[in-house]
Amino acid sequence: MYFGEHLTIDGYGGEKNKLSNESLVMQCLQELPGKLDMRILGKPHIYFAPGNDNKDPGGWSGFVVIMESHISIHTFPDRGFVSIDVYSCKNDMDIDFISDYFSQVFRLKDMEKNFIKRGTRYPQNNI
Repeated sequence: MYFGEHLTIDGYGGEKNKLSNESLVMQCLQELPGKLDMRILGKPHIYFAPGNDNKDPGGWSGFVVIMESHISIHTFPDRGFVSIDVYSCKNDMDIDFISDYFSQVFRLKDMEKNFIKRGTRYPQNNI
């Protein structure tokens, strides 16, 4: 038994116009929880993060808190890069569906995925 599952996706070669589209990032945060049978606790938030040095040219950062945990998206349009977290206390996350979803939305050419089982020693009883 474990507490939850955490999928991280680093997407490469995405289309600049998709990664710089605030409305598209917001759409992902609004619709993906429902597609995963998760419940949104509060409206998604999205912010423009200006570049801060040569490594980070800036982009959109957004997150939504869900009953099951959270989803976050950080875009870097000038690099064709996106960093995504989907964390849930539900088990049996559909990694292929989530990966395909973001690949299509941002037109990614490649991605790295990491899957982590969280809370592998999660207590079975309340204290």
